[in-house]
Amino acid sequence: MSSRRRFLKRAAVNFLVFLLPITLVLSSVVIVLYSAGIWIPIEYRLPGFPEDRYGFDLDDRLYWSSVDIDFLLRNEDISYFDSYFLADGSPMHNARELKHMQDVQILLNIVKRVLLGGWILIVTMIVLLWRMGESREIAHALQRAARVTLIVIVVLIVGIIVSFGVLFVGFHRIFFEADSWRFAYSDTFIRLYPQRFWRDCFILLAVVTVVDASLVYGIGRLKARRMPMEAS
Repeated sequence: MSSRRRFLKRAAVNFLVFLLPITLVLSSVVIVLYSAGIWIPIEYRLPGFPEDRYGFDLDDRLYWSSVDIDFLLRNEDISYFDSYFLADGSPMHNARELKHMQDVQILLNIVKRVLLGGWILIVTMIVLLWRMGESREIAHALQRAARVTLIVIVVLIVGIIVSFGVLFVGFHRIFFEADSWRFAYSDTFIRLYPQRFWRDCFILLAVVTVVDASLVYGIGRLKARRMPMEAS
């Protein structure tokens, strides 16, 4: 094997192992978002979910959270919220909340673009290795990437168990400006999405990612087992 071929093979394999865990996690974020209409009604009905001290009942929470989700899924302009008012006549979201909704929307759009680019690059690397006759390396790379993903998720779960508050604050400080994500307990955001909501959301994200990584590992393992048969 020429040095150039060895370099390409090594680069493609390492790229897969590095990029696939990131892509799996981002895929899980999109899956959790687009399935929100299924799991949010369950979330609000879970035992021990905190009640809203300012008066939202279950139906209120289901309705107003669906408005927020539709804004994100449809990639609406912020004027979308102009027609939504609470029972007391006040806007659904105040100016600070609207700014955060815009920030979340921008972040999700970036996630989608990165995700699309990530999958394109992953498929490109797989095709490159396949055309080089390195099917075994593809199988091993998939398994290694899945293991890395599972390690990342284990760390995430430990963080959730040990100190979710620290994890939550750290996440927001990385992805959002200053304290733009902090709200009063009387704000609609906190009334709809108390910390318990986000803790469970992170857990769901971890579960979905574990399923994704397990599927990738299973594909790689199955492919590796078939190698002797294919070689024969």
